[in-house]
Amino acid sequence: MKKLRLAILTLALLMISVKAQAASVGFINYQKVQENYSYAIQAVKDVDAKGLELQQYMVDKEKQYKALDTPLKKKNFEDMTAREFKAKEEAYMKLKMDKEEQIYNKIQAAAKDVMVEQKLDAIVDFRVMFVGGLDVTDLVIQKLKTKQY
Repeated sequence: MKKLRLAILTLALLMISVKAQAASVGFINYQKVQENYSYAIQAVKDVDAKGLELQQYMVDKEKQYKALDTPLKKKNFEDMTAREFKAKEEAYMKLKMDKEEQIYNKIQAAAKDVMVEQKLDAIVDFRVMFVGGLDVTDLVIQKLKTKQY
């Protein structure tokens, strides 16, 4: 009988320790956070404006090309325009990647703050969670609105 009690007590303690060690996980809808983050909204507008500038550049160059009269002038113009366009396109892509990285880093910093405040072990993307976890999307949005990142 004493062995049975000891076994039950040991099992109960084991279950309590396993429960105490269970990780608490939050999840975030990154897209929703981006859509509600003013810095991200402005960054998208900036990148879109730069993209429109690139399109307008090509429209202007096309008009200039049509005004040229000799094949040699057209060839030289094409070469020059291709070099200029490549440089502008690279600057556009760099701007886009920089803005995306800045947004990601700011959202990640806010999520880390929420993780600490909520005493979570991790925050994952909501598409990874099947059942359970704590939705911290709105908490991260609030953190981004109240604290400067």
